Amino acid sequence: MAQAVPVNTNQPPPSAWESADPLGETLHSFRLEGVVYARSHLTAPWGVVMPPMPDCLMFHIVTSGECRLEFVDEEPSVLRPGEFALMPRGEGHIIKHAEGAHTVNYFDLPIERVTPRYEMLTYGGGGDETTLICGAVRIDHPAARDLVELLPSLIHIKTWNTPNAEWMHSTLRLMAAEASSRQPGGETIVTRLADILVIQAIRTWLVEHPESHRGWLGALNDERIGPALLLIHREPTNDWSVASLAASVSMSRSAFSARFTDLVGESAMQYVTRWRMHVAGVWLRDSDMTAAECGARLGYNSEAAFSRAFKRMMGKPPGAWKRK
Repeated sequence: MAQAVPVNTNQPPPSAWESADPLGETLHSFRLEGVVYARSHLTAPWGVVMPPMPDCLMFHIVTSGECRLEFVDEEPSVLRPGEFALMPRGEGHIIKHAEGAHTVNYFDLPIERVTPRYEMLTYGGGGDETTLICGAVRIDHPAARDLVELLPSLIHIKTWNTPNAEWMHSTLRLMAAEASSRQPGGETIVTRLADILVIQAIRTWLVEHPESHRGWLGALNDERIGPALLLIHREPTNDWSVASLAASVSMSRSAFSARFTDLVGESAMQYVTRWRMHVAGVWLRDSDMTAAECGARLGYNSEAAFSRAFKRMMGKPPGAWKRK
């Protein structure tokens, strides 16, 4: 029998990972699918109730004037030109011209639908003007979803970091110009610019709140567990085991297992299974793949075994998930 070779858990990870940026790659995974974008021209007095939109990020950008944002369990905020308010979990809230203003549900207002995903709203009593660009965007990448769960209910960017200030304001101006015109391709440009603004807002918050780097977010930044998470994210169809993941970052099986569970909050193989099921959920929704094909691609010996694992993790059997 071959003699086991001891693993030095104190040596640095392989050089292939020296330039890895797990958090950066997670931000790169943000691919926003626009549910709806709206340009609102509002005149005082006005007030709008924004209903919750689960599984969506909602945002408001003030391009002129100002408004008051009221959010559950948060102090009211005043949004001024160039400021950005992001609700990562799409929770309901109120925007209004001033405290005490009468409010109306957004979906009860005279909305002009320019395209299936782009709307314009003109509303109010004819007083002081406020112009907003608002959006609700959906994310599907499992890593992006995990990150969103760690963010606060509201991210309010009042001033962008100095090195980024000029190009961020240029982006806001371009977004406002595209939203106010009806040129061909305008919706696509607004969508791409929204990607940039949302990612930059999240990155700004992460930089300004280093104490938040705990749990899964802290694990991404760990010199050992971060690269292992990247491997799982990049190669969900690989036949991963605790031993193979530990070897990939030059750790012993036992040390890796303990460190992974301590930082991530679940075992490595539980994380692998959860990741695979989320990936399978995207495949089922966005392609013609069947449950049997998903299961085979992820290494399950039978459709029944895959279906049981999928239902346990996602709450629905694959067929019901695909129909949804």
